[in-house]
Amino acid sequence: MTNSNDILKIDTPENVTFDYDVAGIGSRFLAALVDTFLIGLGQVIVFSTLFLLLNDALDSALGSIASSWIVASLGLVSFLLLWGYYIGFELFWNGQSPGKRWIGLRVIRVDGTPITLTESVIRNLVRLIDLLPMAYGVGVVTMFINSNSRRVGDLAAGTVVVYDRRETGLGDLLTTVNPVVWAGTVSPAELPEGFPVEKLTRHEVDVIEEFLLRRDDLSNRRELSRHLLEALAGRLGLPRETIDLDQAEGVLAAIYTRIHARNVE
Repeated sequence: MTNSNDILKIDTPENVTFDYDVAGIGSRFLAALVDTFLIGLGQVIVFSTLFLLLNDALDSALGSIASSWIVASLGLVSFLLLWGYYIGFELFWNGQSPGKRWIGLRVIRVDGTPITLTESVIRNLVRLIDLLPMAYGVGVVTMFINSNSRRVGDLAAGTVVVYDRRETGLGDLLTTVNPVVWAGTVSPAELPEGFPVEKLTRHEVDVIEEFLLRRDDLSNRRELSRHLLEALAGRLGLPRETIDLDQAEGVLAAIYTRIHARNVE
């Protein structure tokens, strides 16, 4: 992984490099404003609801006992809303909170893979340090110093916030678009005989998808496609002579088409 001019470069095990635009302080601040507003709104709703329940409880015979439970519940719900908001959304929205989605940002691991529960919990618990002394003081200073604009929580969790490059995955496009169309200027080629697409890992499929989506923006797309196909064939134990590297892009498109067909059957 390297960084230059707010660009995060990640090298995959297949020696294919992908670039990510690192999110700056300004865009992250706007996303934080949206999330803070939504959290505050949620807190107001929770407090108002429980306040009404508390008044009703005090008028009942078991007022003191009921009010104690309501106050305890208030604290618990408030805590879950404050900390569970980010963790929950980042897990179910693949690294995005409502604020980040609105601005077009996403949290990923520094190796380019999606964050897991562990990273989300760490980066959001350490948010307590970033908030010191107030208004993300420590976090802002750390982001200014770090070349990838990472706050303390990101450094602790091994994450980075980048601009989200796409909203629709290739798998979504394939459900409505003819494979010849989404393949652009290259139609899916014939797969080598006996190519075991079922043995490809999820990571390898993601790399193929990433290449197919971004190949029009790659100046060395031909070399990357050949290198990627050769690396995949080597790992799967396919003889070099069975792979037509001259049609590497078409073969990669065919591999992804076959995988998609297997998934929708």
